[in-house]
Amino acid sequence: MENIEVIDSVCTYCGTGCDIAANVDVKENKIMSIFAHPDGVVSQGKLCIKGKYGFDFVDAEDRLRIPRIRKSFLEKNPSIKEALASNLVDLDATWYETNLDGATTAATMKLKEIQAKYGDKSVCSIGGARTSCESSYLFQKFTRHTLGSPHVDNCARVCHSPSLSGMRRTIGEGAATNPYNDIYNCEFMIVIGSNTTEAHPIISNRIIDVAREHDNLAVFDVREIKLHRFAKYKAIMPHEANLLILNMLAYVIIDEELYDDSFMADRTKGFLDFKAKILADEYANPDYFNKIEGYEYLSKMVRKIAREYALKKSMIFWGLGITEHIDGSYAVMAMVHLALMTGNIGKSGAGLMPLRGQNNVQGTCDMGMLPYYDPDYQEPKEVGLMTPQLVDAMLRDEIKAVLNIGEDITHIHPNLNKIDRAFEKLELLFVQELFMTDVANKADIVVGVKSAYEKTGVYVNAMRRLHLSQPLVKSDLPDDWEVLQMLDNKMGGSYNYKNSNEVWDEVREVAYRRFSGASYVRLERHRKRGLQWPVHTEDTPILHQLDFRTDDGLGEFHYHQYKLRGMVEEILGKTLTGYHLTTGRTIAHYNNAAQTKRSHNLNKRYDEDILLVHEGDAHEFTSEKVILKSEFGQTNPLTIKITDKVQPKTLFATFHHAESKINNLFGDKSDEVIMTAAFKSIKVEVINC
Repeated sequence: MENIEVIDSVCTYCGTGCDIAANVDVKENKIMSIFAHPDGVVSQGKLCIKGKYGFDFVDAEDRLRIPRIRKSFLEKNPSIKEALASNLVDLDATWYETNLDGATTAATMKLKEIQAKYGDKSVCSIGGARTSCESSYLFQKFTRHTLGSPHVDNCARVCHSPSLSGMRRTIGEGAATNPYNDIYNCEFMIVIGSNTTEAHPIISNRIIDVAREHDNLAVFDVREIKLHRFAKYKAIMPHEANLLILNMLAYVIIDEELYDDSFMADRTKGFLDFKAKILADEYANPDYFNKIEGYEYLSKMVRKIAREYALKKSMIFWGLGITEHIDGSYAVMAMVHLALMTGNIGKSGAGLMPLRGQNNVQGTCDMGMLPYYDPDYQEPKEVGLMTPQLVDAMLRDEIKAVLNIGEDITHIHPNLNKIDRAFEKLELLFVQELFMTDVANKADIVVGVKSAYEKTGVYVNAMRRLHLSQPLVKSDLPDDWEVLQMLDNKMGGSYNYKNSNEVWDEVREVAYRRFSGASYVRLERHRKRGLQWPVHTEDTPILHQLDFRTDDGLGEFHYHQYKLRGMVEEILGKTLTGYHLTTGRTIAHYNNAAQTKRSHNLNKRYDEDILLVHEGDAHEFTSEKVILKSEFGQTNPLTIKITDKVQPKTLFATFHHAESKINNLFGDKSDEVIMTAAFKSIKVEVINC
């Protein structure tokens, strides 16, 4: 067709970061279909169903295109209403519509008032991982420098902050060590806490290809997942037992002297103290599983897995099933310890692979959208508060304004009842979004912005690979960074970027350790391949080949003992009662489903959150729907599905649909180091509807 043009870009969903191409009707300005190039380095010519079908959101009827201001906000702020009088159009009982100038004028008037009354630090910014590096960079710069507040954070707080924390503590860099294609060069693989076929399908394709050919895969999870079908070692473990298992693997490697003496002597420190502590720890001996009824088989299986891992060129993959626990950072450190002991790092086919969730969460962290890091992971002038601390500060009336870009905090964060109470105390909630998500519906001012398929920008995937997206279709909406520039100018700043390239060139100067050589010109030339940071004259597919990125170049051992708790403690005490719930994703939806539920092809597969129940427990579920209740809150009614894929007295549910209120169940229990919510296990009561 003469009006159809093929345009290359990058997928807008998970951290895999697939290269995509779109058939675009340029006359109608409409995406007709999306596919992957056969020679795409990340996609390998394949896309998951979200990448292939999940583009309908771009021109969905309910796309947020005109800025809105809450009527009650203007009633409380008559001077702002007076200033905007000529720019207000009645929409409904709740909202006025306005233009971008009006929305940003209202926001800056209120920001100035709040900061004059409560101080510069009464303002915080949350989000950015759903937008480009350029916008994330400007978000933290605007907050830190124009507003003078150190309080910036992003959704890594509820996903992979423990990966960053644990890896930096041990090897100085909190990112994947190898490219995905190194999977084809490894001899043994461990997947733990990752439902890879659902959450990162294009990565799981590689894992499955290798496992089928070499029978070299071990999979740990609290329930049976699809990846277990291809595993040599099918390990189902109790809830909250990650650190228990990982320390046991290390114990076997030490006890049977399977470690790499020369590697450790040359490249690590602290092993002798680590060795002494682990051998003296009763929880680290795999024999401990002989006491845990129903899981005794793990005593022998852990030993077999440890031997294969130690004696072969091996990789470890993990997801939120590791990080969303109270010991998430420690579990990540424990995986690094395994790699350090065996020399399974710094070489092709051997390494550590945290499977990041959002399409640009790696890049957003790289840009300094964290309270304790400037861009390039440098030390900031002042350390700000993490999101859970910000919520507490709102309740204390210390934080009075929140700027939010693309993070549905009132849906995907824990303890939603508490968050709702905190947000009610704000004097300004300013949201940049594609749709009226849960948090947008609570906002005072909402601005519709371009999606990833309508703008130019850099995205960094889970293996540090930079891709330069380009617009598939044209849009009159502003990019996130353009809204921030307007806010800056109205706050008295001097931003004058003409395009995203100018913002990126500043990133290359400020964050030169990673990005100095990654110009738009080079990224355009390598659009299907991408470049892995650090990028100088060349890029760096494999990290840590000569030294670790610590001050002295050495990898470090820091032992942490498993804390007996939860399901394991109940089994040992013969008191396993009630139900333990874990949560996760399904392949059809992404995160808060704001984009995917607007695609009929995706939403028809999974139009509500389903609760999986073990077939042996079916007699206790006497209705089609049940409510789950914890000490912190309760869900709305959930449809149940009886299955043999979960363990007795355990439940599984997704969290994609806001109306389910799954995250009402979770309180403030979080990672002890970095405050990532403990989403992966909660004791619940079942109420039949």
